[in-house]
Amino acid sequence: MVRKIAVITGTRADYGLMRSTLKAIDSHPKLELCLIATGMHLSHEFGYTINDIKKDGFSIASELDILLSSDSKTSMATSAGLGIIKISQALEQIKPDIVVVEGDRWEAASGVIASAFLNIPVAHISGGDVTEGGCIDDSIRHAITKFAHIHFPGTSKSAERLSKMGEEGWRIHMVGDPGNDLQDFKSIEPQELENYFSINLNDPLLLVVQHPVTYEIEHTADHMRETMESIVELGLQTIVIYPNADSGGKLAIEVIKDFSEYPNIKIYKNLTRDVYLSLMAVSSAIIGNSSSGIVESPFFKIPAVNIGTRQSGRERSTNVIDVEYDRHEIVSAIKKALSDKDFKENVKNCPNPYASENTGIKIANLLYKIEIDNKLINKKFIL
Repeated sequence: MVRKIAVITGTRADYGLMRSTLKAIDSHPKLELCLIATGMHLSHEFGYTINDIKKDGFSIASELDILLSSDSKTSMATSAGLGIIKISQALEQIKPDIVVVEGDRWEAASGVIASAFLNIPVAHISGGDVTEGGCIDDSIRHAITKFAHIHFPGTSKSAERLSKMGEEGWRIHMVGDPGNDLQDFKSIEPQELENYFSINLNDPLLLVVQHPVTYEIEHTADHMRETMESIVELGLQTIVIYPNADSGGKLAIEVIKDFSEYPNIKIYKNLTRDVYLSLMAVSSAIIGNSSSGIVESPFFKIPAVNIGTRQSGRERSTNVIDVEYDRHEIVSAIKKALSDKDFKENVKNCPNPYASENTGIKIANLLYKIEIDNKLINKKFIL
């Protein structure tokens, strides 16, 4: 019998991380992929990335518009509530055997709450991670863990944390981080990148991705301005990508727009996964506080200048330089990343704590093999 697997995606980030897993599920002879697209994917302000999903060849079982135009704390909470309502309705129609979510987004939290009331088992990818960075992310991620029935952590430390949280060992399957499952990554030729972005890869290139921090919203504009001013001071060719649709995101975007007239700065709402990874591969450094600066950068052996608190506590390699929200610190760190011989040599040999292989295939096979019964549904917490 074919199992229906409903996968909920709300952002370009979780979709990009799960793309290889989605392909593995979709191609599995005993699984039917039922993709639920919501959140940022349906926002024109953030690039209407549902088109990227369709271009990758995936059918979408349900498109749910739940993201309010405002990005205040109240609006985010309201969007999450709308998510519970609309995802519940979608799941009632789809009737999946298992619901799959990734990470720590509020869209995922809405999905698991809806699943819980409908008595549908949940599989959680990337549980057990820790950021501690002034964000609601950890609270959401760990709450999802307690709702989830199946866990697919990306590292052995994350698997250990899940066990310490009281999750039974047989529920935990260490499969590797999906962000480094890059077997299907379609690398774009450097010359094509140069033409597309009007850049010169013989010169240094910076990639900037910086998101708001939930518990520091009142400082979001100042944080973004410190980063952008450091880019102006350096005068290097730079590509800046809009932040996620989180509380305070529009404040960051307004600051980014203030720098659109600088000839060395190019600004994009969104890039497809293949374009983004290809760009990262040829960048001199990634700047900001995106998880990709922590998780994917070791794969490409490039420096990451991590700004502020958002990624505090997350496992990292030796290619990461941590700095505060201070333009002088940021400039110094970028200069070190580009010119310090010892550091550059260290980056070339940096270990990858998130290294993985065939993560998507492993997840798909487990989703088929796991027995769905009362033992799976009725959770017990081992303390």
